[in-house]
This record gives sequence, C-alpha cells and structure tokens, in this order.
Amino acid sequence: HGVVVAAVPWARHGAGHTRAFDATVAFLAVHTARSAVSQLMRIGWRTVGAIVARVWAETGGCEDRYDGLRRIGIDEVSYKKGHRYLTVVVDHDTGRLVWAAPGKSAATLQAFFDLLGPDRAAEITHVSADGADWITTVVRRRCPNAVRCADPF
Repeated sequence: HGVVVAAVPWARHGAGHTRAFDATVAFLAVHTARSAVSQLMRIGWRTVGAIVARVWAETGGCEDRYDGLRRIGIDEVSYKKGHRYLTVVVDHDTGRLVWAAPGKSAATLQAFFDLLGPDRAAEITHVSADGADWITTVVRRRCPNAVRCADPF
C-alpha cells in the first residue's frame, strides 16, 4: 500500500494549489507587487514566484507575441541607478510588452528584428521612439515603410 499519485483536473502536477488559485495569484502578480500578492493571498513571496513560473510554463508559449504587430514603441529604460539599460518594445494596439533585452544599442535592437523576421517587420506601419541614432538607424533599415512617430516623452 504506498503513496498513490493521481492526476486531477483542478490542479497541476506537483502544485500545492488549485488551478483557480494559481490563476488568481498570476493575475494579481501582473497588476501589483509580489509582496502585496503574498500578503493578500497569505502565501510566501517565493511561492508567488513559483506560481507565476508554473502558470507561465503552461500558458506562455500559447500565444505568438509577434503576430499582428503593426504599431510599436521602442525605448530604453534604466535600472540600477541609471548604470544599466533595457531596450523594450511595446505593442501600441494592445498596450503589452512584446520584447525586452539588456542593453541599449543597435545590436540589441537588431536582436528583436532578427526574432521578428523580415516579413513581419515589413508589416509594421508605425514606430514611436525617441531621437536616438541607434534606434533610427535600425528602424530605417529593418522597417523602411514604417512611419516614425515622436516619443511622447
């Protein structure tokens, strides 16, 4: 008579919570700080991270983030007191983050367009960005038909 493990439809294998609980925690984690989620749901902040990783592993690859991109925004953000940068690309139509990578250079932005591919890059109609030369150069080369728009900041 040993331990019997059975799959149940309301929980993921190895999870200590139901799928509904995991979904709630993951939703809250998108909209607020991990510490606030852990306090509200009465779980440890590491558990919040584990739940988000579990939900992302199951659902993250279901959607093609690059499909249907038409109007994008490109910018860099600093972190660690301005000593390090991330280049970010957002979809203006959905308001979602599409891609982010460490660095702020033409090579960093080229990596995004390499993932996007030439056919999808040709479908981009508008690009908002600041006046950085490294962004302008890459966008001109990779999205020649896109209208450049000024960054609102």
